[in-house]
Amino acid sequence: MTDHEVPATLTVDGFRARRSFGFGNLSKGATVFAAAALAADGIFATAQPLSLAVTLPLTLGAIGLAAARRHGMPAPSYYWAKAAWRRAAHAEAASYRRVLLPHPYSLDLPGVGAASTLIKAHDPTTGRTVGVVHDRVSGYMTVTTLLAPGGSLMAPTSAVRGTIRTWGAVLDAMSTDEQIKGASVTIQITPGAGEALADDVARRKRPDAPSLARATIEELVATTPHATASVAPWMSVIVDPNATASPPADLSEQVGETLRVVDSLDLSGTGTDIHRRATDVDVRRLVRSAYDPATFHARDAEFEVLPWPECGPQAADDGWEEYAHDGGVSVSWVLREMPRRPIPYSVLLPLLSPGRFQRRVTLAYRVLDPYEGEAVLEREISNAEQRANATAQVKGRAKWSQRADYQRAEKAAAQAAGGAQVVDWTLMVTATARRATDLPAARQELERAVKATRGIRMRPAYGAQAAVFAAGLPLGYNPLVRD
Repeated sequence: MTDHEVPATLTVDGFRARRSFGFGNLSKGATVFAAAALAADGIFATAQPLSLAVTLPLTLGAIGLAAARRHGMPAPSYYWAKAAWRRAAHAEAASYRRVLLPHPYSLDLPGVGAASTLIKAHDPTTGRTVGVVHDRVSGYMTVTTLLAPGGSLMAPTSAVRGTIRTWGAVLDAMSTDEQIKGASVTIQITPGAGEALADDVARRKRPDAPSLARATIEELVATTPHATASVAPWMSVIVDPNATASPPADLSEQVGETLRVVDSLDLSGTGTDIHRRATDVDVRRLVRSAYDPATFHARDAEFEVLPWPECGPQAADDGWEEYAHDGGVSVSWVLREMPRRPIPYSVLLPLLSPGRFQRRVTLAYRVLDPYEGEAVLEREISNAEQRANATAQVKGRAKWSQRADYQRAEKAAAQAAGGAQVVDWTLMVTATARRATDLPAARQELERAVKATRGIRMRPAYGAQAAVFAAGLPLGYNPLVRD
């Protein structure tokens, strides 16, 4: 049995991208525009028939461009984003250099983290400190929970099914809580020297241990590959503390309300163990070491005195396909399409396997409330049916892909009617190389890991490298959450 040959009960499906009604590859807006443009051409042609020689080719060219796709995106959106990025690069808006200015926010984090500030709070339930990231624009607060790395590949089938059901219950709790705006789960794999394992074993070895146990562990250390890795998983929850009948009066009450909401999420039984709530030192370490991987193993005392604005990069350049920052160059990819067939629960294992370069894999969630989810699915059924009918009227029959898409939409609606949750989610992966010369190797390693998933299609985050890089950090930024 291979990594992907698992029992049918451990496969998941139901992934489907939202699609608006449109003819062919056109969106709803593009279809309306095309119909209006053709009608306008016909009206002008009634007075000036020769105008069709000019207007019709232009209209058909515009329609063809709107129907074209580039890297899974509509071609106009792709080229518009590239033009916008070039304008920003020409105006030097894509480059960041930390400078000291009298403005009080001159030392804020760059990009999407500019409005964030870190609050050191006290959690009365555990008696420990907690690091809360506050977005000063939206008022949202983010609490990060450090998880214990583990896995379920060796667990029995019944246990894995139980963890999947329990995670569904967590999503159900998130869908009915108006204060929870979104969440993300990140797993960071940082390669390290093989000597670190040997040193750790040497410190923990007991002289009175059985000789067989000592010989076994010594042989294990000797045969362990020289390259090891440390795994750091965490979950960040974005909360709106003011979305209550009695909004908190001041900042301290908002922090207390945020901690209460996060504590209401029970992750026990989801296949992971909660280590603890991330402290302000933990948040600083995760953010700073992402921009400068060399600081990942620094002592806590160094991060205790590190101001929040200095956790970001001293200098950064946001490229079209890469992001250069302190101590490294990163490349980020985003989800393009999930397989249409059922996939095993271990499908992300190749992305989570250690490699030569630091890698962060982030799953971002936004759970729709039951009413919104039902409305979305009903709209998707109507759009799928209309697309199939439009194609059938032109070609005599609908495409098999359109029929299958309609069936998947109906199946999703049936599952939601039975209590399942509708979730907007995306997958983001960031690989960081210490030197610019290693970037091609890091990109190739990432491409191979994506291909090894056997079906998941991803693409570079064109023109949004810095934003996707920050989305994998506990900064309170989730691309699916709207203010």
